Amino acid sequence: MKCQVIMNAMEQLAPKSLKEDWDNVGLLVGNPEAEVKRIFVCLDADEANIEQAIRKNCQMIITHHPVIFDGIKKVRTDLYTGRILKKLLVNDISVFSAHTNFDQAEGGVNDILANLIGLTKIKMWEVGGETICGRIGYLEKPMTIEEFANQVKQGLKTDYVRYTSAGERMIKKVALCSGAGACFLGKAAFSGADAYVTGDVKYHDAQHAVEYGIHIVDGGHYPTEYPAMLDLAKRLEEALKEQGEIEILIDDESRDLFNVI
Repeated sequence: MKCQVIMNAMEQLAPKSLKEDWDNVGLLVGNPEAEVKRIFVCLDADEANIEQAIRKNCQMIITHHPVIFDGIKKVRTDLYTGRILKKLLVNDISVFSAHTNFDQAEGGVNDILANLIGLTKIKMWEVGGETICGRIGYLEKPMTIEEFANQVKQGLKTDYVRYTSAGERMIKKVALCSGAGACFLGKAAFSGADAYVTGDVKYHDAQHAVEYGIHIVDGGHYPTEYPAMLDLAKRLEEALKEQGEIEILIDDESRDLFNVI
């Protein structure tokens, strides 16, 4: 199967038009005319995952996080970026990334996160005519922050979550943004959400949450995004089944970078 056929399928699942202006998505390494027999789906095209793809004889990697994000002014193979790019090129492996466009796509990262943490009536998140990269939803019944934080932990199958309590306020309406979305905390409060779920929350973000009177649950960057890659592999396989023979493998070795003791 041509790489371009897979790119077309990805465009249907995560339209490029949905990406943020600052993002870098699409085919970042490789040739649209390259032949692909095996696809490796993962969150990051880091060195360990590239080695997995090589071992498993894959010709294409599909990631969430772009393998090339900022402009590259030099390719030094003694440094990390140059080293992994060399491995990709030497082994003739293409890399396609769907980042903020997959976050926003219907059935994408944020929809999957919303379902995993038990939300219903899930809808696009808009504030003053601006579409926020996330979702708004509701719990079936009101919960305390402790109950909800535990539900998020169970839904994400993660070892831990962090949360900040904004008092006795019960949680019914929830805003969320997968990955790192603390920058939208104020908009979550303005939207009337009782709690906000995201990852990579800093100390001062937690302070602001208390000031706004909104609970915040930090589910972690990796746990809030990785489950969507499992779903993407299934949906891509379904989308390509009429196009020819293709095998899709999922990264089953990576783990959250953070450990807790």
